[in-house]
Amino acid sequence: MSELRIISLVPSVTETLSVWGCTPIACTRFCERPDLPRVGGTKNPDIKRIIELAPDLVVLDAEENRLEDHDQLVDHKIAVHVLHVLSLADVNPSMSSLADRVGAQWRQITLASAIPSRARAFIPIWRRPWMALGTPTYGSSILNHLGITNIFDGEGSYPAVDLEEVALRAPDVILAPSEPYPFAVRHVAELEKVAPTMLIDGQDLFWWGVRTLEALMRLERNLETL
Repeated sequence: MSELRIISLVPSVTETLSVWGCTPIACTRFCERPDLPRVGGTKNPDIKRIIELAPDLVVLDAEENRLEDHDQLVDHKIAVHVLHVLSLADVNPSMSSLADRVGAQWRQITLASAIPSRARAFIPIWRRPWMALGTPTYGSSILNHLGITNIFDGEGSYPAVDLEEVALRAPDVILAPSEPYPFAVRHVAELEKVAPTMLIDGQDLFWWGVRTLEALMRLERNLETL
């Protein structure tokens, strides 16, 4: 178990550190550790509180956290470890570097062969306004590995869209994740005006680290009917 006083500003990192036995002293309100002190959200952390807690290390991700928060921590001489996970290929090196930093061990993930393309999908991540999962992103990389072609590939990480535009692209399926926007059964009727819709686990799609391998297997089972 690590003796470092670690603060995690990334939910998937909090999950990974907890499994490694390196439980953070604090985390964000989006992390699934209600027993730990909270220091704000991923985009609006309480920098003053973090400084008061005097951590040995704060872990951030360049995709999920803000540069200005990183810079404030550095200005206050707080040690930071920055990850930047945009694809499945980033998981092993990123987790290895984090494990080295906190004194843990990471067992390298060996991926099965990618599945040939079997469906074109729209993956909404927000509503009012509508936003899509694009590329380069970890979630799109996972789906691509599972044979799902993102209809907004190459148009930025999170493009703003409207359902009329989505309909013109004629996706085979809409994959509506449970986060960051909590898509649920009540949204299916609206989405199915555009294409058949499947609800999927947002954590399995977007959280990387110790859950990656099993998340891939769960998502593959969910998508096997496509």
